[in-house]
Amino acid sequence: MKGSKYGTHRVIKNKGDLPQPAEKIDNNMEIYDNEILIEVKTLNIDSASFTQIKKEAGGDEKQIEKIMQRIVNNRGKHHNPVTGSGGMLVGIVEEIGEDLKGKIELEVGDEIATLVSLSLTPLLIEEILEIRKDTDQVDIKGKAVLFESGIYAKLPEDMSRNLALAVLDVAGAPAQTAKLVEPGDSVLIIGAGGKSGTLCLHEAQKRAGISGKVIALEYSQEGCERVESLGLADAIIQADATKPTEVLNKIEEVTNGELVDLTINCVNIPNTELSCILATKDSGKVYFFSMATSFTAAALGAEGVGKDTEMLIGNGYTKNHSEIALQVLRENEDIKELFEKIYL
Repeated sequence: MKGSKYGTHRVIKNKGDLPQPAEKIDNNMEIYDNEILIEVKTLNIDSASFTQIKKEAGGDEKQIEKIMQRIVNNRGKHHNPVTGSGGMLVGIVEEIGEDLKGKIELEVGDEIATLVSLSLTPLLIEEILEIRKDTDQVDIKGKAVLFESGIYAKLPEDMSRNLALAVLDVAGAPAQTAKLVEPGDSVLIIGAGGKSGTLCLHEAQKRAGISGKVIALEYSQEGCERVESLGLADAIIQADATKPTEVLNKIEEVTNGELVDLTINCVNIPNTELSCILATKDSGKVYFFSMATSFTAAALGAEGVGKDTEMLIGNGYTKNHSEIALQVLRENEDIKELFEKIYL
């Protein structure tokens, strides 16, 4: 039996919705003819989602496990009801639907990373094996289904599963940065010391060139030191991105009052929208990669301060995004070594 290309046949609650916004989907692991069954090895939970889960659980691993199981049991997918976000996974292809055989470049036994959100992916968690709180990664015994429209990447042979998973989870950020940054641009990256921020720093410096300027903003001293060690920023600012006037004052100082052409938001906490808007020129752009972004707050905030700034939703997909993200590690040995320390 063939299902919808986009997985609408699995929607249980909110019939007519696509699987992502649906309240609940069918996570029965008997696949349709145009689906792929995956034996899941590791979940990489979206940073905003995992931060919220850890806070709700008080950092207790048993409580984290209960919350994750509750989400999947209630929704048929790992779709955090608070943040609205999911993550992605790595696993082994276990079965390919009859209608897809010979039409896709996959075989049973291939190890892949799904490049669609867990917030739309039918998921069954049989057992949680290990929770790595510092890296947002959770090893499980379980299964998942990839729809016909779902995108994926075979894991590269020149890096480990956990390392590739960490990078592919945020592949949209460096790839969109590569598209948005023009030679000579001044670029601000908020949350520059994190995973996505670090990858964006590399692409921003590469694309802006010697006539451009890359500014890194980080909340913690540790994050600032991390950015400094990588040598990817012309200026490093330690500031609280939830305090827009503080951020504005510091950006005006390092840009001589000119502000920046492009701001990229990579933080995993809410209430940073106005800092991005105030730091950016009227003619500039703000790219909200963060899933903690309130687009209502961004739109009304820009209106409230009279800013005609172009604001872009953080689409996690852009053409060749997985290749671009993995290439950063091949081009920058320092970032690769840093990520290996964190994720291996």
